[in-house]
Amino acid sequence: MREPISKKQGCKLYPEQNVNGRWHKNRYKIIRELGWGATGTVYLTETKEGPAALKVGRDAMSITSEVNVLKHFSKVQGDHLGPSLIDVDDVVTPSGTYPFYVMEYLKGEEVLPFLRNRGGEWTGIIGVQLLGDLDRLHRAGWTFGDLKPENLLVTGPPLRVRWFDVGGTTKMGRSVKEYTEFFDRGYWGLGSRKAEPSYDLFSVGMIMINSGYPSRFERSDKDNLKLLVSRAEQKPGLKPYVPIITKALGGHYRDALHMRRELAEVIGRTHFSTRQEVHPGSGKVIAPSVRKPLVNRKSYKRQVQKEKKRSSGVLETVLVASFLLLAYVLYLFGQMM
Repeated sequence: MREPISKKQGCKLYPEQNVNGRWHKNRYKIIRELGWGATGTVYLTETKEGPAALKVGRDAMSITSEVNVLKHFSKVQGDHLGPSLIDVDDVVTPSGTYPFYVMEYLKGEEVLPFLRNRGGEWTGIIGVQLLGDLDRLHRAGWTFGDLKPENLLVTGPPLRVRWFDVGGTTKMGRSVKEYTEFFDRGYWGLGSRKAEPSYDLFSVGMIMINSGYPSRFERSDKDNLKLLVSRAEQKPGLKPYVPIITKALGGHYRDALHMRRELAEVIGRTHFSTRQEVHPGSGKVIAPSVRKPLVNRKSYKRQVQKEKKRSSGVLETVLVASFLLLAYVLYLFGQMM
C-alpha cells in the first residue's frame, strides 16, 4: 500500500494520483509534494499546459481567502506579486470533499542560497524588490503575515523575487493567522501579531539578518532588539543596512515605501558612491570625488581594452560585476520614479 506524501495534511494525495475537479472537470496529475502549512499542502502537478502548483486546503474559508489575494495580484498590470491563478475547484476523496486551487509553478532559486552566493549588495537589492511588492499588497488591504525565505524564490532572468505561497495573508487589522517564530515580532517580544504594515517590515528586517545567519538563532530573556542589532553588526555584509534593520525591528517605518526608499539610498551610497576605482592606464586608485565620467562609448571601449592588457583577471571580474550591478540598481531606481 502506498504511503501518503504527508501525514500532516487534511487531504492526502499521492504521486501519480489524478485529481479531477468536481465542477470544472479539469484533471491534474500529482508529481510530488512541494510543501505544507497551516492552511493546506502544495503539490507539483502536471497539466495539459505544463507543470503547475496545486494547493489543497482543509476548509473552504482559508482557500477562498488565498484565492482572493491571487485574484488581486492578477489585476495589477505589469507586476508579478505572486503566482498567477489558474483554476479553483473541489476534489472528492474517500475521506471527504476538499477545496483546492491551481496556480503558476515558479521555477527559481531559494533566497538564502542566492544571497549567500552573491554578497551583501544583493541583500539590499532583493529587499528593495520585496518592499515594492509589499507596498502594493498593503495598499490593497492585506498583510503577507508568514513572510520568510521559504516562501520566496528568485526567478529570472531578469532576476526577480517572487512569492509562491500566500497562505499567511491576512486582512489588515486582524490577527496574523500564520507565522514562523524567527520572523514573528511577537516571538521576540517586539510587538503584537496585529496584521499591519509594520508586521511585514519586521519580517523583512529578519530576512536580512537570516541572510547572514542561515542556521538562525534563539531569542534572549533580556533585550532582544539589542541582541538582533548586535548580530547584524557582526556581519560585514549586513553592516551598511544596520540602521534600516534597526528601524524595521523597532516598528519605526510608517509604510513599506518609506523603508524601500531608505534602503535604495543606502545601496547607492554604500556600494557605488564610495566604491574605489582603479585607473585603467596607471593602475592607481582614484578617489570617488575626482573620478572622471566616461566621455562616450569609444573612449570607454579603449579604456577597457587597455585594462585587459594591464590588469589581472581578478580585477577585471570585479569591475565587470560592479558595472552590471550598478546598471541593475539604476534600473530599480527608475522603476520607483
